[in-house]
Amino acid sequence: MRRSTRSRRPSGNTRTKRLLAVGATLAVFGAVVAVTQISSAGDRRPNKQPKPVAAACVEPSPGATAPTARGATTTRTWQNGRWVTNHWGDGQQSVEECQETRTGTGGATAGSLAVACPDVVSRLPQVPDRARAEVDRNLNALQTQITEADRRLAAEGNKGQAFIRNAILNPLASKRRATLDRITIAIDRFGPRPRGLANLATCQVQPVDNTNGGGNNGGGDNGGDNGGGGNNGGGNNGGGNNNGGNNGLEVLANNCNNSQLQPHDGFQNGNRCVSTAFGEVGAAANNPTLLITDFPQQINRNEGFTLRVSTRNLIRDRFLPAGQGGYYLESSLLNDQGLTRGHFHSACRMLGSLNEAPEPQPVPAFFVATEDGGGGAQPDEVTIQVPGLPESGTAQCAIWAGDGSHRIPMMERANQTPAFDVVRIQVN
Repeated sequence: MRRSTRSRRPSGNTRTKRLLAVGATLAVFGAVVAVTQISSAGDRRPNKQPKPVAAACVEPSPGATAPTARGATTTRTWQNGRWVTNHWGDGQQSVEECQETRTGTGGATAGSLAVACPDVVSRLPQVPDRARAEVDRNLNALQTQITEADRRLAAEGNKGQAFIRNAILNPLASKRRATLDRITIAIDRFGPRPRGLANLATCQVQPVDNTNGGGNNGGGDNGGDNGGGGNNGGGNNGGGNNNGGNNGLEVLANNCNNSQLQPHDGFQNGNRCVSTAFGEVGAAANNPTLLITDFPQQINRNEGFTLRVSTRNLIRDRFLPAGQGGYYLESSLLNDQGLTRGHFHSACRMLGSLNEAPEPQPVPAFFVATEDGGGGAQPDEVTIQVPGLPESGTAQCAIWAGDGSHRIPMMERANQTPAFDVVRIQVN
């Protein structure tokens, strides 16, 4: 007798158990799929990207610190009723400043105090050539005295007004009086005796606001472009220059879409492609200019001297530290009057030859970027203190304007001269 191959139908209880088991398996699988999908979506979500680990604090490159300020990378002088801030090395930080910035234990903040002294340079007559070296050396000494007083104020200013007056300002006035006397005597030997310099010995303590209205890379004008590739987001120009028609010209590229180089990230590295939009360019009559108005023809090695620079149509209120990732990061900006917002750079390098263009990569013997909140449609003047040049030969000292992210400001016309000036100084 043939056995039937048809299987028996399971009982109701058995069928129910199987369905429950299958359902439980599907539920677990579905949960795994759901978790995987949620996790993948989270990985793709830009806001969930892991925060980059901060690089270790390292010593700044040569020339990045103020020679007379014991490792500081910024110094301030009081000139013509305003603070002039000098950024040595384009905003690189010493190890101490870097660590203080990260821990929040140091560094000047809004409402901090600094020593403000009357400007001496603007009160001097024309300095005779034979007196210039001695005068510059003493002007340098005045700056060193202010820097030392600033440091003591930062360390002990919380001891009260009487302490500040007796322990900081009064000794500073005595040192300045002696230095001003030496300047008076040096000029008097070869030219008209300057009057009233002794009245410039007394200094005050003034509040200084380092927030710069959000200017120093902290106010959002750059829109966080230095955080995760925003600086090079596929070509900020969008291929749209000249209405997309390129004016009938053969344009090789106007963004980084097809570049084989990696995106520029705001730090000072080459072989990168910068796609930050050029930004705003002013009218021809509002384009920046500058001129070196006073400089020595000849100096000795390691002898301090001054450069005076006059700027026009440059609002000196915008500086994103290149050493901290603010290089080529921000588009050029104009103020409400159509004037460029930025700062200016000063540099001196020794020329190996007067017949050949110099090598581009060596660090200059002197470099500083200057902002002071001044500047406007009318020309005004800023004094730069150069602590000295270490080598004999011919020095090329240049001053050029920069927008907030260190590019030479754009001009309306191609035949306008950019905002720069250069002089040569013989170093004995």
